[in-house]
Amino acid sequence: MAKDNATPPPKNDGNAIDPNSPYYLHCSDYPRQMQINDVLSDSNYGDWVQEMKNFLFAKNKISFVNGSIKRPEEESAQYMLWIRCDAMIKGWLTTAMEKDIRSSVKHANTAAEIWADLEERFGKKSAPRAYELKQTLTTTAQNGASVSAYYTKMRGLWDEIQTVSPTPYCTC
Repeated sequence: MAKDNATPPPKNDGNAIDPNSPYYLHCSDYPRQMQINDVLSDSNYGDWVQEMKNFLFAKNKISFVNGSIKRPEEESAQYMLWIRCDAMIKGWLTTAMEKDIRSSVKHANTAAEIWADLEERFGKKSAPRAYELKQTLTTTAQNGASVSAYYTKMRGLWDEIQTVSPTPYCTC
């Protein structure tokens, strides 16, 4: 008898998005939802971009910034889905920047444009930055810090030097 009163399951009208789709936005996603430690500044691009890539990968949105998902035509059924996701990603990116940097990218049309602009500005293999890091490395001293704290600081410098000025590998 109880089955007679049961309501049928809702019908899928074609508007449901698979949670594995890059177009999927969870109801808890919002533009100021940032889960990275430091906002982007002039001096921390390497660390920031790595954390942001991890965040975007976890949200299944990295393909929006690396350009593998292109903006669909306005007539496309996926156009509004793409617009919503791109707007959310732009919000995530700009929220994670210092005010001066944010104001310089606020007129970008897409998240991919912001990403490319930041890569062009901050991601270059920079000889002056490599020199600065090597100078810091040679002048860094333990100064009473624990061995693990000193090693952590040194390891961070080594990692950033490797990112800015990678060691060439022989491919013979």
